[in-house]
Amino acid sequence: MAASSCFPLAARCSFLLMGALVIALSYGAQGHGGAGVGLSSSFYDDSCPGAHDIVRRVIQRARVVDARIPASLIRLHFHDCFVQGCDGSLLLDNDLPAIMTEKEVPANDRSARGFEVVDDIKRALENACPGIVSCADILALASEISVKMAGGPRWSVPLGRRDGTTTNIESANNLPSPFDSLETIQEKFRNLGLDDTDLVALQGAHTFGRAQCQFTQQNCSAGQDEETLVNLDTVTPDVFDNKYYGNLLRGHAPLPSDQVMLSDDHAVTTTAPIVHRFSVSQKDFFKNFATSMVKMGNLSPLTGRAGEIRNNCRRVNKKAY
Repeated sequence: MAASSCFPLAARCSFLLMGALVIALSYGAQGHGGAGVGLSSSFYDDSCPGAHDIVRRVIQRARVVDARIPASLIRLHFHDCFVQGCDGSLLLDNDLPAIMTEKEVPANDRSARGFEVVDDIKRALENACPGIVSCADILALASEISVKMAGGPRWSVPLGRRDGTTTNIESANNLPSPFDSLETIQEKFRNLGLDDTDLVALQGAHTFGRAQCQFTQQNCSAGQDEETLVNLDTVTPDVFDNKYYGNLLRGHAPLPSDQVMLSDDHAVTTTAPIVHRFSVSQKDFFKNFATSMVKMGNLSPLTGRAGEIRNNCRRVNKKAY
C-alpha cells in the first residue's frame, strides 16, 4: 500500500523519505544508540589515521613487562560495556560528590587493572591527535589488538563512540559474578540483547589471563593469600585459543561461572552444545568471538553530540552533570 500510494509522486515521495531517514539517523546519533548507530571502522581515517598503530605500540611495550595486560584490557572493555553501554564510565576515578567510581564495586575492586596502560595510550593519542579519540574507543581498539597479539582472531572495530560524563554504580553492582548460576548469567546477557552463543563465545576470553584464587572453584590453598593469582587456562595461559573449552569438558575451569555452562542441568539444551562446538573447532570459536565482540561493543554507544571526548580518561572535561 505504501509503495503504490507513493508511485504517482515518486520524486516527491523519495525526497520526503530521504529527509525522514536523515532526521532519524541524526536523532539516533545524538544519544545512546541501541545498535552501534553512527559507528564506523573508518571513523578516524582522516582525523587520526595512526590511531590503531599508536594503541598497538603502547600495548606491545606494556605486554613485554606484564604478560597479563592483554587479558586485563579486554576485561575493562567487557565491564565498561555491561554498565550503561560502552562509554568509558569504568575509567572514571572518584570525583565526589558528582562522580562515584565503578572501580570499587565488588566485580572490579582490586581486580580490574590496566588503567595505567589506558592512560599511556590516551597520552600518546593526545600527542598525535588532540581531542579526537575517545577513551571508550581506546578500550574497543585495545581489546581487538590484545586478542590478536595473543594469537586470536582479528576483526574490524566499529569506532566513533564518545565518552560518558556519569557512572552507574547500581548497574556496576550487577555485573556478572564468578559465582552466578547459569540462569543468572544468561539473564544478565539477555538483558543486553546477547544470546547463549554470545555468552559462551565471550566467556571464551577466559582462555588467557589470571584470576584471584578467592574467585575459583577450589578457592585458595591453606595459607594462600586470597589475591594469589591462578591461570584461567592451565595449558596456554597467555595464548588466545580454544583450549579453554577443553578445560571445561574435563571439569578444569577455575571459575564456577565458566564450568556451569557445561555442568548445570539447564546447560544441556542451551550452552553445553556450544561449548562442545567450540572445543572441536577453533575456527568456529574465533568467528563467533569476533562477532560477539562487535555486538557487545555496539551496546548503547554515545555518538554525535552526546557525551564528550575526555582529555584524561580518569575524569570528565567539564561539569556537565
